[in-house]
Amino acid sequence: MQVFREVELEGHIIDSGIMTKVFDKIMDKGGNFEIIVFDVGKRKTDPSYARLRINADDDQQLAGILSEIHRYGAHLLEEKDVTVLPAEGNRIVPAGFYSSTHHPTSVRYHGRLIPVQHIKMDCLIVVDPLAMEARCTPLSKLKKGDLVVVGEEGVQVIPPERPRQVSNFEFMHGTVSPERPSETIIAKVAAEMLELKREGGKIALVGGPAIIHTGAAPALAAIIRKGYIDILFAGNALAVHDIEYNLYGTSLGMDLCTGKPVTGGHKNHLSAISEVMRSGSIRKAVEDGVITSGIMYECIRRDIPYVLAGSIRDDGPLPDVITDSMEAQDRMLELIPGCSMVLMVATLLHSVAVGNCLPSYVKTICVDINPSSLTKLMDRGTMHAIGVVSDAGTFLPFLEEQLEIQSREC
Repeated sequence: MQVFREVELEGHIIDSGIMTKVFDKIMDKGGNFEIIVFDVGKRKTDPSYARLRINADDDQQLAGILSEIHRYGAHLLEEKDVTVLPAEGNRIVPAGFYSSTHHPTSVRYHGRLIPVQHIKMDCLIVVDPLAMEARCTPLSKLKKGDLVVVGEEGVQVIPPERPRQVSNFEFMHGTVSPERPSETIIAKVAAEMLELKREGGKIALVGGPAIIHTGAAPALAAIIRKGYIDILFAGNALAVHDIEYNLYGTSLGMDLCTGKPVTGGHKNHLSAISEVMRSGSIRKAVEDGVITSGIMYECIRRDIPYVLAGSIRDDGPLPDVITDSMEAQDRMLELIPGCSMVLMVATLLHSVAVGNCLPSYVKTICVDINPSSLTKLMDRGTMHAIGVVSDAGTFLPFLEEQLEIQSREC
């Protein structure tokens, strides 16, 4: 005997492709559906509404279907309050806990819909009954007695919609291909950056050491100097090789002007770290006149906040590097709120780390010479991601040029 439940969806569920995804998930899980109500918005700005009856062979199959489509914003009719259970200890979750998406989310508690603060994927939702607040809480921050949301009933997810107005992101939506015209894409990225800055938006950059190795450091330094980057996320290597290039003209011991290895150049990055150690920090090295140009120099001069997250591979590391990965993540999470766009250039692991902390509505530009790296970055589910198959040495200088040209035309 079949079992069923009715769910509803509301918003721009047609042109954002949400309805199709819901139908596909129901059928992929072996269920079927009936459309009970389907009110289609008559104008581009009008929302649509659908009520579906989901049929399954048993309760377990039905629960699986409801869990899948929940993440597309489908919720049960006459939904009840969320269920909350106290954590029995620090970092110990109750059975059946709800694991968050990176989409905007609300929970129904005592009959009120409460928006979940600091949303990010793969976290818990903790409710504060006194303040009537809900917050996204990483497992590492869960404390004994915290009231954790259990199950999905009472949780409402709102997937990002396709923009109502045509933007520079529209023509580039979705796919990754080395055959797409990168210069056209970069020009559109520049236009979007200029528009965001005019609106007061924040732009973060996640960068890898290939930015230095490919000769793109002066271009990125200029982009920072001109005020287009508000936050920098990187590792020890980007900062070390940026400083090495400033002090010795090399990156990994290679003269970036001639493209030839320098005798004894393999030691230059260690010498660069030592010079910063002598000053005590990157900021002090800039103030002492040791570092006189480059990416880190521009960050210090413009008071651009940065997080240098350490890894096992690091030499040194520089004194500014945060070697505790959870501490680095906390610092990143402090800086991310309010970001309108994130540029991820030539660093897969740092980009994944930052991407996992981002709400799904933040516009994301993923740049890498390897298409498979871009696919991994874009598969995290954001609705506003562009993949650019390009090396940093091509992307950043052309981006700097386009920002300069288009800013003059405005």
